[in-house]
Amino acid sequence: MHAPTMAELTAKGESPDVLFWVGCAGSFDQRAQKITKAFVTILDKVGIKYAILGKEEMCTGDPARRAGNEFMFQMMAYQNIQILNGYGIKKIVTACPHCFNTLKNEYPELGGNYEVIHHASFLQELIDEGKIIMKEDGAFKGKKITYHDSCYLGRANNIYEAPRKVLEALDGELVEMKRCKSNGLCCGAGGAQMFKEEEKGDLRINQERAKDMIETGASIVAAACPFCNTMLTDGVKMSNKEDSMQVLDIAELVAASI
Repeated sequence: MHAPTMAELTAKGESPDVLFWVGCAGSFDQRAQKITKAFVTILDKVGIKYAILGKEEMCTGDPARRAGNEFMFQMMAYQNIQILNGYGIKKIVTACPHCFNTLKNEYPELGGNYEVIHHASFLQELIDEGKIIMKEDGAFKGKKITYHDSCYLGRANNIYEAPRKVLEALDGELVEMKRCKSNGLCCGAGGAQMFKEEEKGDLRINQERAKDMIETGASIVAAACPFCNTMLTDGVKMSNKEDSMQVLDIAELVAASI
């Protein structure tokens, strides 16, 4: 599977409709690479003209800033902004809420102004426009699916409906956890917690969240964030529910249903 890079398109004198920002997780994490592949599969099937930065893409700097290293954040941000502006990028789509939040809300003050869309909203648009057509008897028809709200998508950017509309299009049965939407519980990875050990306590946040997921009786937990995906998967494993519960990104659910 080859994703065209900006450098390749520019050499041909072409420009994409949208830049797909892959992010660190989507590039290097084995589990999240599957989400990247699923999303690219959808883009290819629908015929969206897209490109990635490839080796020119750096981390947005979100974990550095959240962990308190402002200098590192600004260095990374300036480098990314120079490259994005150099290519004249207008529209960016990403499957990571952390990248989404940083590019959308934190880059403008450093000179990076783009239309930034999270893949949940992007997929919903494609479904609404009739560009994504689901199979009649999809793999998830009638299955109980619960959705975990990512903090950076939900509380930080008020995106609650888009991922749920995408799931409704699968013909599954959407069951909500008691703590959802603006009252959702963090998976435990935000604020750069993904990259450090926990402090002393009685319970890991993702184990607490796994209880909420198990209570719904759902066989599929849908996520829209690679960090959440890791934490929730670990929570399912620690609760010994691997046989009856699967954590999947909404892009993977859609890619398997078209």
